[in-house]
Amino acid sequence: MALQGSLRWWEAGPGHEAADDTRGVKANARLTAAVAVVLTALLVAEGLNLLVGVRQHLRWHVFVGAALVPPVAVKLGSVGWRFARYYRRDPPWVRKGPPPVVLRALGPLLVVLTVVLLGTGLMLVLAPSVAHATVLRLHKVSFVGWGGCFAVHFLGHLRETAWLARRDVARRSRGGVAGAG
Repeated sequence: MALQGSLRWWEAGPGHEAADDTRGVKANARLTAAVAVVLTALLVAEGLNLLVGVRQHLRWHVFVGAALVPPVAVKLGSVGWRFARYYRRDPPWVRKGPPPVVLRALGPLLVVLTVVLLGTGLMLVLAPSVAHATVLRLHKVSFVGWGGCFAVHFLGHLRETAWLARRDVARRSRGGVAGAG
């Protein structure tokens, strides 16, 4: 129900009383959703690799893991921007409202686990001899925790992300959001 109200808020057009100050909020949401789609594709590729065996396809695992770093950085930046603007009490961001409480509570843990997971993966590639066994163990343990947090995060944002991503594909709905094209 909260999402439906949220989606109606996004549909507010130029005649809406707050149309001028919502452009940044809308652009941020669209960027976050677009990056989420890219991340989903990469994570599906990584998940398939896990199913067929990481050891047999280690180069693919490393390649996809490294490819995840830039979009993860963009997503952390866009979400961090929304977080900062909301907690600074900027009116358009406050009107948009916070994510559901479960997702807000899980967010910091997901961020930490994501950084640990990608960081340990990069350490294994860039400095393979430095405490290899410990770093590999931390990589595996962080993956287990990350997987649980990510599943909740993914399902919690799936509907809104799909809705926003579809709007970026349709030319007619890109015009009102800076940078959507």
